[in-house]
Amino acid sequence: MFDVIIVGCGPTGAMLAAELRLHDVRVLVLEKETEPPSAVRIVGLHIRSLEVMAMRGLLDRMLAHGRRRPAAGFFAAIDKPAPPGLDSPYAYLLGIPQPVIERLLAEHATALGAQIRRGRAVTGLTQDDHGVTVELSDGERLGARYLVGCDGGRSTVRKLLGVGFPGEATRNETLMGEMEVGVPAEEVAATVAATGGVRHRFWLRPAGPGVYSVVVPAAGVSDRATPPTIEDFARQLRVVAGTDFGVHSPRWMSRFGDATRLAERYRVGRVLLAGDAAHIHPPIGGQGLNLGVQDAVNLGWKLAGQVRGWAPETLLDTYQAERRPVAEDVLDNTRAQTELLTDEPGARAVRRLLTELMDFDEVNRHLLEKITGIGIRYHLGEGPDLLGRRLPDVGLRQGNLYGLLHRGRGLLLDRTGRLTVDGWSDRVDHLVDPDADLDVPGVLVRPDGHVGWIGDDQQGLDDQLARWFGGPAA
Repeated sequence: MFDVIIVGCGPTGAMLAAELRLHDVRVLVLEKETEPPSAVRIVGLHIRSLEVMAMRGLLDRMLAHGRRRPAAGFFAAIDKPAPPGLDSPYAYLLGIPQPVIERLLAEHATALGAQIRRGRAVTGLTQDDHGVTVELSDGERLGARYLVGCDGGRSTVRKLLGVGFPGEATRNETLMGEMEVGVPAEEVAATVAATGGVRHRFWLRPAGPGVYSVVVPAAGVSDRATPPTIEDFARQLRVVAGTDFGVHSPRWMSRFGDATRLAERYRVGRVLLAGDAAHIHPPIGGQGLNLGVQDAVNLGWKLAGQVRGWAPETLLDTYQAERRPVAEDVLDNTRAQTELLTDEPGARAVRRLLTELMDFDEVNRHLLEKITGIGIRYHLGEGPDLLGRRLPDVGLRQGNLYGLLHRGRGLLLDRTGRLTVDGWSDRVDHLVDPDADLDVPGVLVRPDGHVGWIGDDQQGLDDQLARWFGGPAA
């Protein structure tokens, strides 16, 4: 009997396993594939995900394998620079191969004690008031107190639960990859501009010396089951742009659709959904992997508290209450971006207008914060604007805030010296620092980095400690 079985060892599942192990939860991850993915697709870690990696001491490992680029041009590929004054030292995009992210997170989880078993496909599940039993394709049955489906857009767990997945099916498919070109950069830029670029879901953008990120419609490439080839890219480029730019030597190539769906529920009894099992959308803006990893960090400590016995009865339900609206917002903004990439006259007019509006820093900032996740605010009740938002990596007398969150515990950051976490010190750390770079007397930082309380009143603090971390220890 395990405490938690996770189905799927992608970034979401591996991150969740690590988060649970920070709290000594017995975790088994089941992955139907026998080997980790080999297709080298480059994905981007946005600002909030980079902050999450810093919170868990993983950022340096990611940086060693990635390539930084400016935090700009995310919304519908409208090329505007980032607004000034973003409140994060990680205000950039990190391009990194997805297999590398999955390997690093899986290594992190196993180093913390999670078990990962590959080549184990789930075919059935049952649950009662005490736990969940899963049946594997070879007939083996395994039990756990909870089960989390992190098994992608075609989630077996979601289907076995009978949870609806309403939304829109794929209408358009697109090829995406990175490859070298055989013509000068000036010729590439001129041809893309003359062709209308993103209006046709088509662009080439520099991705390194002589290397371009290429996006082109997949219409005419009919075999969805077969990975695209360099010849597919060349043929589609000739159709759209009149030239194939001499593309060759691909680094990676993939194909995606614009299906958009959201699970009706994130929890049924002792079974929960996270990542693509709960939501899918077009990859415009590069939000999918980031959304799943952040699901895991929101869920991990709450599920651990349920397993360990200290969580308030309502805590686990806040996972859906907080994360499903975030996914709804991502689905809406990707729908909007998809429309802005069509060649319809109305969409082109709206795109021109939005391009003008993004010259205002407030508009540009709002859209960038939406895409990168740093604008998320959970609705935790009345209070200052900081309540429910993520706390930036503020400076302290010694070091910085995120260096104190590696263990996945709560933290009281106290500038007064008059507050205490007595009774909760097994779950919450306490740092007194009058010089902390804050304009409030004290904040209670949840393990996911979001602010759960602000003030200097001990009774108010005790109430919120109980809300997020249960009753005080005897």
